[in-house]
Amino acid sequence: MNYRHAFHAGNHADVLKHVVLLALCDALTAKPAPLFALDTHAGRGRYRLRADAALRTGEADEGIERLLAEDPRVPAITRYLAAVRACRKAHGNDAYPGSPWLLAHALREQDRIACCEIQPAESAVLAEGFEHDRRVRVLPTDGYAAMRSLLPPRDGDARIGRGLVLIDPPYETQLAEFDDALAAIREGLRRFPQGVFALWYPIKLRRTLGPFQRRAADLPAKSVLVSELLVRPDDSPLRMNGSGLVVVNAPWKFDAALTPALAALAGAIGGKGASSRVQWLRGPE
Repeated sequence: MNYRHAFHAGNHADVLKHVVLLALCDALTAKPAPLFALDTHAGRGRYRLRADAALRTGEADEGIERLLAEDPRVPAITRYLAAVRACRKAHGNDAYPGSPWLLAHALREQDRIACCEIQPAESAVLAEGFEHDRRVRVLPTDGYAAMRSLLPPRDGDARIGRGLVLIDPPYETQLAEFDDALAAIREGLRRFPQGVFALWYPIKLRRTLGPFQRRAADLPAKSVLVSELLVRPDDSPLRMNGSGLVVVNAPWKFDAALTPALAALAGAIGGKGASSRVQWLRGPE
């Protein structure tokens, strides 16, 4: 696997993914019971936007940096920007938090987090960043395999009844990744039917997503919600025009929280033809 997220950190896809991730964390931590979070493709946990990799693509300039300048006053976006600013206060003005950092920032002392990263160098950096946080376990392994071993979640001898699984694969081979991710969610639901599963995916040509979304709608879950942000029309197969997340077993009224946030993102960081969509593939039961 050759993918390195450092080239893409803070881009429009990260903005969408992390706004949704924090909104999920806030919805789930509204209840006092302990929570388990699994990040299946965690990366290194934190990135430098002035490092060579990020500067080479400049993608953050059209993502997090533009959003910080626009600063839309929508609760889910305000929450996300506060987390980014907290990361920068702790780690420097060019820091950008990956999903492991955001999970650790958003979750509580009683919660537990497992982060999987199969690339040895990235995993080593991730483990170093959390060596003093007893809530976080870093696993240098395949995230799909970890779903089988970590679900249903436990903390010692006690079972944790609530959980969030973030699946953010590199999509080096898109069709195969869709197959692997949906199979993993299906198995995860068998082991942990009450869990919330969030799968990120890229958007080039929307028509190519139809079979994937129809299969997602057939997952054995209470609900399946799709949330998408397009920063340009989805008529070019040569670049990523947007991205989305399929949220399985979404929290109650989660769509109502996301809809204004995604519309504001399209206005703040999108170009001509930008749009957003929040839609139930399977309505909540």
